[in-house]
Amino acid sequence: MGILESARPAIVICTRDRTRATEFYRDMLGLTLAYEDNLAAVFQVGGATLRLAFVADFAPHDHTILGFCVADVEAAVRALREKGITFNTYAGFNQNELGILTLPGGGVRVAWFKDPDGNVLSVTNA
Repeated sequence: MGILESARPAIVICTRDRTRATEFYRDMLGLTLAYEDNLAAVFQVGGATLRLAFVADFAPHDHTILGFCVADVEAAVRALREKGITFNTYAGFNQNELGILTLPGGGVRVAWFKDPDGNVLSVTNA
């Protein structure tokens, strides 16, 4: 067994505005806020800890930093759209009208969206 193989993951997402990010993850994504401390707002998600940490000069990356694995991608996308979330479309990707990409073979589906800081998140069944 590897040294960290049985460790529970802790995800750190950087934000320039922790209050705004906390509201987004709690109110828009429906995550339950476990607690806040001087360093972060902390959520429990699927057995992992998700920490929203303030970084004044944070600049988001163009790639996905966190994906949520769901049983039904289309249902998740529709529910998030009803909350006002806009899904990203990318040139060269054959996404459907909801913004969902079905990978060759048809089994894996994914759709991307951004949090208020521009972090790219996704919902997928993979």
